[in-house]
Amino acid sequence: MAARRRGCLKRRGSDSWLISFFMHFDHNGKRRDFTQTVRGTRKEAEQRLQKKLLEHDQGTLSANPNLTLNEFFAEWLESFDKVRNSLRTWTGDEMIYNRHFRDTIGNKKIDKIQPLDIQRIYGAMSQRGLAPQTIKHVHALIRKVLNRAVRLNVLQRNPALLVDTPKVPRIERRTLDAEEARRFIAACGSIPQGLIFEFALLTGMRPEEFLAVKWGDLDIERKTVRVVRALVRLKGSFSFNEPKTSRSRRTIILPEPLVHKLVIHKQKQWFQRQKALNLWEDNDLIFCSEFGTPLAIPNITYRYFRPLLVQAGLPRIRLYDLRHSHATLLLTAEEHPKVVAERLGHSTIVLTLDTYSHVLPTIQKRATDKLEKMLFG
Repeated sequence: MAARRRGCLKRRGSDSWLISFFMHFDHNGKRRDFTQTVRGTRKEAEQRLQKKLLEHDQGTLSANPNLTLNEFFAEWLESFDKVRNSLRTWTGDEMIYNRHFRDTIGNKKIDKIQPLDIQRIYGAMSQRGLAPQTIKHVHALIRKVLNRAVRLNVLQRNPALLVDTPKVPRIERRTLDAEEARRFIAACGSIPQGLIFEFALLTGMRPEEFLAVKWGDLDIERKTVRVVRALVRLKGSFSFNEPKTSRSRRTIILPEPLVHKLVIHKQKQWFQRQKALNLWEDNDLIFCSEFGTPLAIPNITYRYFRPLLVQAGLPRIRLYDLRHSHATLLLTAEEHPKVVAERLGHSTIVLTLDTYSHVLPTIQKRATDKLEKMLFG
């Protein structure tokens, strides 16, 4: 083996040569070398070696030209996604990748993937009737994965950046107005599970948040409840994880009538616990099954929430729209957007204003009326 400026050249056959040189140590401290087989004369192999060394020095060399997209994604998932994100996030990323990329372009060499390859996947998704928002989520994942490949010098450029995605139409979700909200709360009092949905409307919590609230998070004296965890269900099991963002950890002040109902609910739950005996699983949850286990969002939606809407003569909305209704009611009541953002656990007030921009014209009209009265009598 002969050394060639940090590189090595080794004969493999009569017209075959192996060129190699050290690139870097990976995140596990393992040495990573560039290797490539070159056919031709020794001089041609030496020229190829010098060319690859120059690309390495300039930061344009693919770290592993033989790496497939599937292989890189598996490495990205284990060493990056799982380390930085929650169980729910990386499991979702894995599911999206397996569904849309693994069997389509996953076996292609990562540096051979072209924008058109990705564009065709999106076209097939559109033909299957998948929503533009779904395609946007898929695109966000592959763009994120390939951006990482560029940073690690596995790719020179990210082909996903050159792909067009469908325009996502802005959807204004149906929410409950004040009169409808009063009817909704009245209907909640007529069924045993209704307190769950009244709590959701009056706190603005996400479903995975209010189903993870424990009695220890509730302060009866101060009339407050803390949001400190989120319920995650995966493959038949459940866990409690950190909330969606750091701002999602928050304390919400509760209306007094709701606090009173929670006190009564706790007493009823105690009797339920005595009835279950050894079958009771103590998770300290405010809202749980007859055996103390966490409730499932699809289950309470189809069994209780939708029939409740029918009973109250209200339009069909999603369970998550109770959160939107909470925000809309506060904004139309002229509550400051920053206060609304804090109750919702939004990362910024900009997110709140952007999400509920449909409410702003009403607020603007009231502001104009006040100004007119002030200046023109």
